[in-house]
Amino acid sequence: MDDNQDHLNLLRKINSKPGHSQRRPADALKFSLGKLNYCLKALNKKGLIKIENFKKNPKKINYIYKLTPKGISEKTNLTLNFMKRKMQEYDELKEEYDELKKEIKE
Repeated sequence: MDDNQDHLNLLRKINSKPGHSQRRPADALKFSLGKLNYCLKALNKKGLIKIENFKKNPKKINYIYKLTPKGISEKTNLTLNFMKRKMQEYDELKEEYDELKKEIKE
């Protein structure tokens, strides 16, 4: 899976559940915690998410991940690109299916 797809999936997850711990989105997306951290840092560096520490505790630090306006825009663009790719794949598969169907009839 490419970075854009990983980032889109993570942006979607953050948008739906900003207060989750890292383990939940990592499990849901089938990412290791290391990969999740890598993606979170990349999204933060691009200005697509904001990371806020909401609980100061020496044993446990909790964060909230929020989409920025730029992140919402990027999520929309990535979603549109994803849909365009899937529609193109569908069209190609349908064309191939129609060709095979023709060959079988001949």
